[in-house]
Amino acid sequence: MNAPQRIELIGTELALIWPDGVEQYIPGERLRAWSPSAENTGERDLLGKQYGGTDQKTFPGVTVRTWRPIGGYAFQFDFSDGHNTGIYTFEYLRKLGEEASKL
Repeated sequence: MNAPQRIELIGTELALIWPDGVEQYIPGERLRAWSPSAENTGERDLLGKQYGGTDQKTFPGVTVRTWRPIGGYAFQFDFSDGHNTGIYTFEYLRKLGEEASKL
C-alpha cells in the first residue's frame, strides 16, 4: 500500500489524505488505543501463550505529538502519555481510518 500523500494534526485528530483522494481523520485517543505495540497487545510465545499487554481500552486526553516514517511502509507516533513503540503500517492506518469513520 502507498503512503498517505499528506499527514497532519488538526486539533486532536490525525488527518490522512491517501493517493486515491480519500481523507480520513483519527482521534489521537483512538490511535493510541489501537496501538499495535507489544505494550498494548502483548506478545505470544511459540505455543501461543500471551505475555503482557494491557486491558486498558481508552486513553482520555492522549494526543499525538509527533511521528516519523519507518522505512517505506509505516509510521511511528509519539503520544502525550509517553507511548511511542507502536509501528502503524500504511495498511493498518487505512483500516483504522475506516473504523474511526464509523464512530
